[in-house]
Amino acid sequence: MTGRLRLADGQAAERPRPADRQAMALLRRLGVVRRLGAGLAVLWAAATASYVALLLAPGDTVDILVGDGIDTPEIRAAIVEEWGLDRPEIVQYVSYLWRLLHGDLGRSYQLQRGVGEILATQVGPTVQLTLAAAAVGVTLAAAIALVTAGHGRFARGAASIAELVAVSVPPFLIGIVLLAVFSFTLGWFPVSGAQGPSALVLPALALGLPIAGVLGQVLRGGLERALEQPFAVTARARGLTERALVARHALRHALIPAVTLAGWFTGALLGGAVITEVLFGRPGLGRVAMDAVTGRDMPVVMAVVLLSAVVYVTISTLLDLAYRVIDPRIRG
Repeated sequence: MTGRLRLADGQAAERPRPADRQAMALLRRLGVVRRLGAGLAVLWAAATASYVALLLAPGDTVDILVGDGIDTPEIRAAIVEEWGLDRPEIVQYVSYLWRLLHGDLGRSYQLQRGVGEILATQVGPTVQLTLAAAAVGVTLAAAIALVTAGHGRFARGAASIAELVAVSVPPFLIGIVLLAVFSFTLGWFPVSGAQGPSALVLPALALGLPIAGVLGQVLRGGLERALEQPFAVTARARGLTERALVARHALRHALIPAVTLAGWFTGALLGGAVITEVLFGRPGLGRVAMDAVTGRDMPVVMAVVLLSAVVYVTISTLLDLAYRVIDPRIRG
């Protein structure tokens, strides 16, 4: 005899039998293994691509690795020994992957420091900026969607125009306008640096407003579609208020397409952090990456690429778990 399950939208479904539950548990485990395998493949592809880019770059590999740093015979000999440039290319590649597996990201010959040490000292300000920008984007998007979803054409039209402007204008231009108004003219916020919370406001707005524009459109569309579903009609007939309907049911349905955008969300934050940190004179991985590209410091560039891939894979894996929390039907 099968029982009944209550879904997120109020509909009922048959409770699976024990054999079915075992089969579903096996499929879930296989899905986790497949997802982890896909993540490792992405990391391997990123490591390989960065290494191939080093080999295909014009000029001598030693000259590229030295970059604009100190160039002495001792440093050149250390580079040849560290990278195994006197060995066959396949052996160099395997050695490179082996060092990555052991956490050895190489040495910056421009800064004369280990790459891992450089990234460790700069990751804090970047994490601070990206989290603040994400909070700005998500908060503004949720507020706009909740206020305008299902309301009159004027409110929806005004919100759509604001979102279109936020999406169309690049973050660096938003940053310049914010600096001109709130730093140079009004003097409310510092022009550059990362001292105190006030120095984080303008960079977070510059990076978070385009994200808010996209997420706001997606959330509002998802809410409006959810409010037209049969479960919404049933909930209203039972006396559930519109606000409670949105909070308990419709918002959960609208989150699925919004969460799907988190991959783009992550890429936008990582890519935008480079320009934003340079524009506002902030320390961080973006500033390090820009200096490394300018100075042709390839070990640092390759490490930043790998770190970005690790963040992207981690976020994508967490999203798979978030889907199952948001919508119980996915677990079934």
